[in-house]
Amino acid sequence: MRAVAVSPPAAAERSNLAEHIYAVIKAEMDDFRLVPGDRFSEGELSQRLGVSRTPVREALFRLRNEGYLEVEAKSGWSVRPIDFGRLEELYDLRIILELASVARLCAYTGPPLPELEQLKAIWLVPVAERLSDGREVGRLDEAFHATLVRAAGNAEMARVHWDVTERIRIVRHLDFTRVDRIEATYSEHAKILRAVIQRKVEHAQLLLKTHVEQSKAEVRKITLATLYEARGRAAR
Repeated sequence: MRAVAVSPPAAAERSNLAEHIYAVIKAEMDDFRLVPGDRFSEGELSQRLGVSRTPVREALFRLRNEGYLEVEAKSGWSVRPIDFGRLEELYDLRIILELASVARLCAYTGPPLPELEQLKAIWLVPVAERLSDGREVGRLDEAFHATLVRAAGNAEMARVHWDVTERIRIVRHLDFTRVDRIEATYSEHAKILRAVIQRKVEHAQLLLKTHVEQSKAEVRKITLATLYEARGRAAR
């Protein structure tokens, strides 16, 4: 019988810790506690988190490989500047995936999809019942678009779409630091959802494309000062 390799408990524990540290650092970037240009060392981070350098280093190199961080021998680690050209490409890919998903949903003729019923309960609500917390609305916005793609039934499309979502999260969250964008999101999501439910494919696609293009336009207005302002609001 062939032996099965089992990770030593210490290695498994370190791997879990590295995963946790990875999630913590990524959340700090998503919440503007770390913004492009910020610098730090492995030692500073391990001391702040109360862990050894080994899992910290594993988490940092993973984030570097995913394009979030940079490292230099003399200056240590830093959060990479926003690559606006790459963001434009990711938004274009997102639009393609979501338009295709909407077409599949509008062509669907089976019983009501539970995913769409869940979205109705969140977005087709009276104005008085709408949420006002930007962070929570941002989370629900991500879920709205991801759910539309997932409900369309193509697992590979859903996987690629979620990867895009992960990579544009920090700039999408900026959209929800403004009250007018929160209100617009509720209104636009409701219109898109109604059009999908009524199987008005061209109308639903037009609404969706306009909605995402608006977010894409907001990305072009981002400056480093905008990110620092967002960090200041998050700290309050």
